[in-house]
Amino acid sequence: MSDIAIGTAGATSGGFSVRTVGIIVGAGIALFLGMLVLGAYAPDLRSGRNGGAHALSNAATGFSGIVQLAQATGRGAQIVRDVRALDTEDLVVLTPETGRTDMSKVIEQRALKPTLVILPKWRTVADTEHSGWVRYRGLQPTFEPEGVLAPKNDLKIARHPSGGRPLVGLSWMPADLHFAAPRPLQTMAGADLKPLITDDQGGIVLGQIGEHPFYVLADPDLLSNIAMRDAKQARSALALLDFLNATGAKSVLFDVTLNGFGRSRTPLKLAFEPPFLAMTLAVAAAVLLAGIQATARFGAPRRRERAIAFGKTALIDNAAALVRKAGRQGALGTRYGDLVRERAVGVFGVPARLRDGALDAHLDGLTDRARFSDLAEQARAARDPRDMLQAAQALHRWLWEKTR
Repeated sequence: MSDIAIGTAGATSGGFSVRTVGIIVGAGIALFLGMLVLGAYAPDLRSGRNGGAHALSNAATGFSGIVQLAQATGRGAQIVRDVRALDTEDLVVLTPETGRTDMSKVIEQRALKPTLVILPKWRTVADTEHSGWVRYRGLQPTFEPEGVLAPKNDLKIARHPSGGRPLVGLSWMPADLHFAAPRPLQTMAGADLKPLITDDQGGIVLGQIGEHPFYVLADPDLLSNIAMRDAKQARSALALLDFLNATGAKSVLFDVTLNGFGRSRTPLKLAFEPPFLAMTLAVAAAVLLAGIQATARFGAPRRRERAIAFGKTALIDNAAALVRKAGRQGALGTRYGDLVRERAVGVFGVPARLRDGALDAHLDGLTDRARFSDLAEQARAARDPRDMLQAAQALHRWLWEKTR
């Protein structure tokens, strides 16, 4: 069957031009890729301004103020979203917001390295008038800060009015540590807790657990945005970070993974990061080239071949295919022998009265070389396609030799 020529008269009668369709398709692809990228990195792009008590929060209970101040004064403050970055000798500040926060893996990782854990204190609700701000609803139950390091470290929390009186540091601590006690003041006590900063009644505000540089700050208002309102408190906060980071380190890391702002390594994100980024770009280029090839023609169009070809060769090939599909190759030897016999009768002028054996005997006597009856018997007995082909070739050669 031949191809049917299809006219192009209606090619431009559609509702959209080729240019419009191209713009729509391009915009769709761009939006789809943007959706993939945003879907991969959306958790990393969260601002963290949810009013929580962490380093990304600009609420009164947050710690974004001390982070910005440390960055502005050359202390190399960084916000950590990946737990693998916590494997450093720099001071790491942890800000769990409840006693239910799982601290086990981070504490195990930081047990021998400078670490400051700030206990939670305030119970707040979001301020509906200012995004990222909060309103006080009172103090958290004491079991919340007590549960941060439990059960390994049993801390007891106490709160009492402080009157804003100065806190007391050890005699060998920096002289510029001049904290005024927050109101109210949250202190702690524990069997394995060494006091570094206390109130005038001996309640521990900043303590060290064990012999390693693992510190706990009972009252977060010494470093929170509340403290940054006062220049003296802010200056003391920087001095405190320097004191705790006195191992020669040049930066302070504020962890937010405990607050739910950590980076997660998903398969989709890996596709946009080395070393898999090269494979992603290669696949994108292949898809782009395939799209261009699908929309643009390269070279002159080729007419499709006919389903049924012209000529004797095509007829023979089709007939052979039908015989092969029908599984009748076994009967071809006998029929080909009969065909050669009929052609030999006409070519050599064999008398019409000769039949069957007499006819084969007459054909055998035409030459003293190969006998026709033997070749016909070989063709009749052949069952394998290869043997049948050899027998048919022998019959064809016999007839050709007699007629040349």
